[in-house]
Parts: sequence; C-alpha cells; structure tokens
Amino acid sequence: MPTPQTGPARPDDHTSPQVTTGPADMEPGVGEGGAELSERGAGAGGGESRPRAGSAGATVGETRSRERTTGAADDLAAGGGSPRPAGRAPFARRRQPSGDEARERAMRAAISVIAEKGTGALRMSDIAARAGMSTGHILYHFGKKDRLLLEVLAWSQADIWAGYQEAADKAGSPAEKLDLFIRFYLPRHAGDDRYALWTQVLAQRHDEAGRKILTELLDGWDERLEVILREGRDLGQFVAVELPEFTIRAVAMLSGLAEDVMFGRSRWEHTSAHAFALTALLRELRPAEKG
Repeated sequence: MPTPQTGPARPDDHTSPQVTTGPADMEPGVGEGGAELSERGAGAGGGESRPRAGSAGATVGETRSRERTTGAADDLAAGGGSPRPAGRAPFARRRQPSGDEARERAMRAAISVIAEKGTGALRMSDIAARAGMSTGHILYHFGKKDRLLLEVLAWSQADIWAGYQEAADKAGSPAEKLDLFIRFYLPRHAGDDRYALWTQVLAQRHDEAGRKILTELLDGWDERLEVILREGRDLGQFVAVELPEFTIRAVAMLSGLAEDVMFGRSRWEHTSAHAFALTALLRELRPAEKG
C-alpha cells in the first residue's frame, strides 16, 4: 500500500474520468427570469406575444416597457447622447472553480475526512463542509456513497503516481529511482491520511468490480518496481534477479514497514524506515565488488 507527496507518495496512472461541468449554484432570480423569457420567447416564435388571460400585470409590464423605450428615444433626440443607464446593477457573480479544481478539492477533503472519521460515521455533508462545497456538488463528483472509497482511492493513487513519475523522470540512475519508489510507497508519518485510506478500503467487502479496481492499483506498484529493476539490470547497475519473486518480497517488506510507521512504533523514532528499506534492497541488487 502506497502513500503521498513529500516523503512517501504520489505517481501517475490512469486517472478517473474528469468532469468538466458540475451542478451550478443558481443565481438569485434566474429561475424566475428563465421562466419569463421562455414564455415570451414562445409568443415571439408562434406569432403575437400576448399576456395570459386575466393577467393585468402582464399588460402593465408591457405599457411600462413601451414608456421606457419612448423615454430613451426622447433623451437621444433631445440631447444627442446615450440613453440613461438602467438603474439595476448586474449581479456580481462569484467565481466557480473549474471541474478539475472542484474535483481535486472534493477528493482531498474526502481523504482527510475518511482518515479522521473512518467509514462508519462518514457523511457526504462532512466532506462537503471540509471542501467548502455543497452536498450536491459532492454527490455529483462521487455518485453513490458505496463507491466513494474506491473513487477516492483511485484518484489518490493517480495523484501519487503522477508525483512519483515526475520525480523519477529527473532521477539520474536506477538506484535513485528505487529511492524515490520507497519514499512514495511508505507513509510519511504515523496516521498518514493516504495510507489510512488504504487501510479503510482494504477493510471493506468488495464486489467483483471493486476487487478488480483494487487489484489494478496494487499491481501498479509492482509494475513500477519491475521497471526500475529491469533498467538497473540492463545498465549493469543491478544484478539479474527473478523479477516476480524479488518484487513480491520487496513489496511485502515495504508493507510491513508501512504498518510500523502508521502505528508509530518506537523503533523508527531514531531510525529511518526509508533508509532501512533502501539499504536492504540495494544489498541484494548491487553487483559484488571485484576484490
């Protein structure tokens, strides 16, 4: 199980489908104005626009509209200037976050709330409050609550892998990439939110589709480690190892260390779990020095 951004975690993968639009907050009066325009538009398209039967207000409205038009024309004729500005100021529209920004806010808020409250007491309104969004927006991004954990985990892993890949592309050697792999895999500290998310997800019962998603996410770490091992072998910097067997052992060791770090075991207070893992793996991978 992987983790986060600075110390241990964030790489690139298959990102969840991004949503470009979301449920917009309705501006004051939009509903009423929309209905009014629709009614008038129907009249314009089908012939003469007429007020509804028995609606004196519609007739008064038309009369006032004609008076305003006439007054504007008189102003132009008299002063040659422009008509008086309308007395009503436009609404000051609040900037809404883009689809990607809103989704990221929702995901990060969900990770934080899940780590803090667990899944039993989790409510969509808690995530909405943490993200500063409406519950409707949260439902838009996550859909059903029973798919929430997998949605959030998939997004978190894509974000972790993106960070890992960006760093690995700048690394100068397979050994440096292995160092990064370990950093992104292990929790940064006890109670790390992203690793806590993994523990919450793995504790749930999953259907076939859910198990497939989890398997793909777990396999993603194995595949990235194997890429590093092959590169090191091809460059002569690592010895040839049985890839599947070595990968299983390496990931099992990292998972065990991760549990220690999450629990806050005292033996890692003055020793780095990351340094311990890197030393152990390089001891097996580096060619023996010729003496």
